[in-house]
Amino acid sequence: MANNRGRRRRFGAIRKLPSGRYQARYPGPDGVMRPAPFTFETTADADDWLAEKQTEIRRGEWRDPDAGAVSFRAYAEKWVEERELAPLTQDLYRYLLDKHLFAFADLDLDEITAPRVREWRAERLRLTGAKTITAKAYRLLKAIMETAVDDELITRNPCRIKGAGKEKAAERRIATVGQVDALADAVGMRWRLMVYLGAYGPLRPEELAGLRRRDVDLDHLRLRVRLAEPERMNGRRVQGGTKSEAGTRTVILPAFLRRELRWHLESYAEPGPDGLLFVGEKGAPFRRSTFGRKWRKAREVVGMPEGFRFYDLRHTGHTLSTRSGATLKDTMVRAGQSSEKAALIYQHSDEERQEEVAAGLDATVRKAREEAARKTAETPSGTDLARGQ
Repeated sequence: MANNRGRRRRFGAIRKLPSGRYQARYPGPDGVMRPAPFTFETTADADDWLAEKQTEIRRGEWRDPDAGAVSFRAYAEKWVEERELAPLTQDLYRYLLDKHLFAFADLDLDEITAPRVREWRAERLRLTGAKTITAKAYRLLKAIMETAVDDELITRNPCRIKGAGKEKAAERRIATVGQVDALADAVGMRWRLMVYLGAYGPLRPEELAGLRRRDVDLDHLRLRVRLAEPERMNGRRVQGGTKSEAGTRTVILPAFLRRELRWHLESYAEPGPDGLLFVGEKGAPFRRSTFGRKWRKAREVVGMPEGFRFYDLRHTGHTLSTRSGATLKDTMVRAGQSSEKAALIYQHSDEERQEEVAAGLDATVRKAREEAARKTAETPSGTDLARGQ
């Protein structure tokens, strides 16, 4: 059959439909004849479309139009399974897929378009107002769809909203020495050492959960952080390595914690070298939910803001260490943080320096306590005021 330009068509076929419009069909690289997704008003339009398809095939740019007909739900689940993710990261991704990306669950990959992504994000922000979790969900969606592009299931990632995956970190709150003491008192005798180690270690919650008796050197006031035991959403703890290589470290504690540490070992830690340092009232590893209730109650008793989290104690420890003379590298070593900044590679913080930091932190806390005690002593009591009248 000749086309309207007088040339014989060598690629594809065109036929006239009963409606008067024209259908175009072409052979893909696999030899399968495929129809165009729409019909054409003229043979010239159909011929131009076939020419474009032929060019795509010759350039290696052709994509099977049925390739994107893959369920997003199935593809996303496989995407999570194929990656070597930490247990908590797996929990987070599955939570985001179930609770925040459910709008895409029943769609095929090629049905997820840029307008649909924009509409989804706008709706999540309008309904929840949760910018941080929406940003996390958007980043996960973008990563999954980017892999789909690499797998040649779709031609372009539909997640193209500038800045949508960025989280604006809230300014970290810090507590005073007096507030840390008050929180330790209010949270209860079993957990007061945890508050102090969270602030003056400063240890992460999952690192506190992994501490054993053999990690404690009471004579030299040292804690060996070897592993972490984060709690999954099902309540079970998973034993694993620390957050980074820098997380495996020896923490030198300020001297004022010696009595607290000794008392806790005698009263609450499990027996034996492998005994957990922190256990619940019934002898089981402490649960985030149980401790969370005690923490919230203590926070309320002390009058701390609702947004003050246990994790903010780490920031308190950072700040107090810096005030006592610690350098940035000193605080990084102490807190088990790593950094790729070249400027930090040439800084060093050895054990002797960490002893100085611990001593400076000890002096800072003792001074703050003494000042608080002096102010209390100088404040006239109600009886004294009555006598003065």
